Amino acid sequence: MSVISDVPVTTETEILIIGAGPAGLYGAYYAGFRGLRTAVMDVLPQAGGQVSAMYPEKPILDIAGFPAVKGRDLVDNLLAQAAPYEPAYLLGHRAVALSYDEDGLPVVRTDQGGTVRAGAVVVTGGIGTFTPRPLPCGEGHLGRGLVYFVPSPADHADRDVVVVGGGDSAFDWAATLAPLARSVRLVHRRDRFRAHKATVDTVRSLGVEIIVNAEVAALRGDGHVEAAEIRHLDGTARVLPAQTVVAALGFKADLGPLQSWGLDMSARHIAVDTRMATNLPRVFAAGDITDYPGKVRLISVGFGEVATAVNNAATVIDPEALLFPGHSTEKDA
Repeated sequence: MSVISDVPVTTETEILIIGAGPAGLYGAYYAGFRGLRTAVMDVLPQAGGQVSAMYPEKPILDIAGFPAVKGRDLVDNLLAQAAPYEPAYLLGHRAVALSYDEDGLPVVRTDQGGTVRAGAVVVTGGIGTFTPRPLPCGEGHLGRGLVYFVPSPADHADRDVVVVGGGDSAFDWAATLAPLARSVRLVHRRDRFRAHKATVDTVRSLGVEIIVNAEVAALRGDGHVEAAEIRHLDGTARVLPAQTVVAALGFKADLGPLQSWGLDMSARHIAVDTRMATNLPRVFAAGDITDYPGKVRLISVGFGEVATAVNNAATVIDPEALLFPGHSTEKDA
């Protein structure tokens, strides 16, 4: 992987992809397949977007041709797929401003003082930057037993784990950690869950104790977490052993500077047409960040959208280029 990390960065490329999640990485492959020089920018320090940051070990079930693939493996495979075309990765760079040069080409400035001049821009920013909703009683133990992500489940082997939350992330972490941890308990303030029923059933079948109508009122321990105090809505309380507390309370999404670019947006999503083109010249978008009638937000849908965006961007960069260059199977091996 070619990684540009020195600042300031001044780069010229044919396609700039903003967002290094699955859609962006597939876009890097497809742009390379079309013979286009490509740069991929992301505010995170590693490729993979939400998949790498939030659920690298979680099996993903909606990728065509794979009954299940771990998030980490999916990202590694996407990087390997794009690698022969040598895209440049500008990781740890937030795209903050968009302007146009005298030739009408987009110029993107980063928060690190760099600029990227491109023939076209494809925004694949997912939900934008995301920050976890804090566990009110636990910030003093952050990094000392309290975590918001579980990038390496093995780190929590043989521990007593308390997972806080009732959504898919909470139940996914509980299911992932149950075979490794000494014990796993899930605490939710309601008796109904936002998580998919099948995931809830899986967690129950693994013997995880699900504690409802309760919340974590305090974390105990000098230095590292040793226990979690649980307070029920009826006023009763109990103390659970816990060396790891996973707070899966959701995330706050923020599109940040993108909202000032003049893009046609609503509810944190960018409006696109059937070409994945936005209202701005030479700017396209794909993946979860886009919106149009009938939109379905799946990783697999994002793959098709970014291929459409790249193909249409190619014809903007070179009006003589074909919209559809043919199938990859028709190329020389």
